[in-house]
Amino acid sequence: MIKQLLKAVGVIALTLSASAAMAQEWVAGQHYQIIQTPVPTTDSSKIEVVEAFSYLCPHCNNFEPLVHAWEQDLPDDVQFERVPAVFSKSWDPMARAYYVEQLLDVTDKVHQPLFDAVHIQRMRFKGGEDLADLFANYGVDKAQFMKEYNSFAVNMKLKQGESRLRGYRIEGVPSMIVNGKYLVSATLAGSHENMLEVVDYLIDKERN
Repeated sequence: MIKQLLKAVGVIALTLSASAAMAQEWVAGQHYQIIQTPVPTTDSSKIEVVEAFSYLCPHCNNFEPLVHAWEQDLPDDVQFERVPAVFSKSWDPMARAYYVEQLLDVTDKVHQPLFDAVHIQRMRFKGGEDLADLFANYGVDKAQFMKEYNSFAVNMKLKQGESRLRGYRIEGVPSMIVNGKYLVSATLAGSHENMLEVVDYLIDKERN
């Protein structure tokens, strides 16, 4: 009888421990930062989540599979988008490549291969011509790519993206921003996996 009681107590303790872990409170200033001047979102009817990233960043490359899996199960009231960071002139071509993907609606085909090209195949892209060759492997006409790469639309997206990232005050990538109010990084959250847990917590916070 005593053994059965001890077993039952153990089960209850494990259940309570699991529940406590699930209900963990993530703390502002410790696990995420509050953006002092919130940045307006593009759609006030949605909870916006932005990932600041770069194809050149090895941490972004490691984070991408987690983000991709997380993105598949997002509820209808959450809008997710990526904004490529441009911390130096050498980052500009890859940011342009991302915006070309969007304009030509080929992100599903090209996004992961671009990461692979940089971090597995060790390719270096000095400009549009190099990138046009890669995009051509996925059915994008080179002339069409170059037209978009140098277009007014891409230039505007670059300026808008840079303005948003300045408003978020990001110091590195990958970073995630929830509803223009909260900044999450692996340094603060503790790991890439924790980043997404903190983001989910903040989504619920905004929902309530």
